[in-house]
Amino acid sequence: MRPLNFLFVGVGGQGILTASDIAAQVGLDLGMEAKKSEIHGFAQRGGVVESHVRWGDRVGPPTAEQGTVDVLVAFELLEAVRWIEWLRPGGTVVVNRQKIAPMSVTVGKATYPSEAELLEALRRRAGRVVVVDGLALAERAGNVRAVNSAVLGALSAVLDTPPEVWEEAIVRRVPPKFAEVNRAAFRLGREAAGAS
Repeated sequence: MRPLNFLFVGVGGQGILTASDIAAQVGLDLGMEAKKSEIHGFAQRGGVVESHVRWGDRVGPPTAEQGTVDVLVAFELLEAVRWIEWLRPGGTVVVNRQKIAPMSVTVGKATYPSEAELLEALRRRAGRVVVVDGLALAERAGNVRAVNSAVLGALSAVLDTPPEVWEEAIVRRVPPKFAEVNRAAFRLGREAAGAS
């Protein structure tokens, strides 16, 4: 199997690095070689965060080249569009509906585009765009910090991978007192992406 390339993107504090850690672990648990690379930037200040994950029989470098990402996993709508050129034409986007205004919007120097405009930009490149309201799903599960588990649930459904492998990886990674909330958010994310 050729490597499957994922790119996780979003804003610091959204749990992107935890989500990419879990995805890399799932690749290993599925019996593949998995590699991961991350760039924090100003993550603690709401800056951009990116993390590459690659699965396959043999995986070379831990990062994919621009235009070769199979699945773009975006935790914020505008960040999805900013990184869309990394997606291979016809690839898949899993995007959280959440909007976090960048500094240029906050100070009034720019306007945040409409959701319709952003989704249209994604659809021009992607073969499939799966939108989940990770924040609402995490709230339903019992904790807004479980957004990343909701998004991982949607990703697992898109990949048609065994949900129990993902759930086990999540439970091993999160503090025990948050295990059930994250499991619930994961399941709601799978449902939102159309998995039964």
